[in-house]
Amino acid sequence: MDLRAGGCPAFGETVGVSLASAIRSALGAAADPTIAPGQQAYMKSAMPFLGVRGPEVRRITRELVREVGVKDAETLAATSRELWDDATHREERYAASELLTFTVLRGDWSLVPYLEHIARTGQWWDHVDGIAKRVAALHDAHPGTTADLVRRWSTDDDFWVRRLAIISQLGRRDRTDRELLAEVIEPSREDREFFLRKAIGWSLRDLAKTDPAWVRAYVERTDLSPLSRREALKHLA
Repeated sequence: MDLRAGGCPAFGETVGVSLASAIRSALGAAADPTIAPGQQAYMKSAMPFLGVRGPEVRRITRELVREVGVKDAETLAATSRELWDDATHREERYAASELLTFTVLRGDWSLVPYLEHIARTGQWWDHVDGIAKRVAALHDAHPGTTADLVRRWSTDDDFWVRRLAIISQLGRRDRTDRELLAEVIEPSREDREFFLRKAIGWSLRDLAKTDPAWVRAYVERTDLSPLSRREALKHLA
């Protein structure tokens, strides 16, 4: 499976298009135009919303995958890419991200170009944060190559790609590579961008759940922004 080229690959095309169409139709049927403007305003989104809440988007997506009978990684990934690239409403992109959560795609290295594409074209925290766990799974499946990947991302000109590198180990708990975390934080440590400072604090706060001593020591010896420091120590006495 290779999603580096634009659009969707040819494999699974018939089923993939059918699933994508079914998801679009179901989202449209579930739309609530009374809440859509508020959702769009909250997300500061240029792309409009249909007015479907997040849990409902996830439910619709997963139920339709079961109903259509899609089980292979290629079709799920192709459908996700189609929904993402052809989206006219933000919920379609949320559905695209949800398709990547199926177990058959966990740790699939061929998704890397597409995950980076999501970060570069999504350009907002909901989309970037929504794929962080996909990168965390790559850390488990391909530790060395994923470490090299996030090191590269951590110095990217696009701060959303850097944010993805920083939060890429969320939820790994005792499996977190502490040295790597510090390494990917460093290029953004003095950056004034709010979403980078928040990501630094978040990644440290998450690790503090299982290794508070390391986080305290890191914060003490590192010149962090007040926001990053406050977020990192938020739940530590």
